[in-house]
Amino acid sequence: MKATKESSPVKDQLEALVLQMHKSNILYSEAVREFKKRFILAVLQENKGNQCRAAREMGMHRNTLNRTLSELKIDLRPLRDGAKRPSRSARPLLQERKIAR
Repeated sequence: MKATKESSPVKDQLEALVLQMHKSNILYSEAVREFKKRFILAVLQENKGNQCRAAREMGMHRNTLNRTLSELKIDLRPLRDGAKRPSRSARPLLQERKIAR
């Protein structure tokens, strides 16, 4: 059985990029670091900075993602859209429950 080389637009673009990086004398370690950073950022952006969902989509543990974010010095604050849960004191339902007791 003969092995055939399957080609897709993404693979073609990746090959062209790798060749361009090689010709620009970019070191392997720099290329891998930049790829990791951009890949992770893209998935995190899709998930609005949610590390648990992003890690699940990438097939890694959340702790591994968190460690990689630290290594790559990626700041998640701009990705989160300010979407934080309100503090306990700002949640009216909880205050109403306390009063009812």
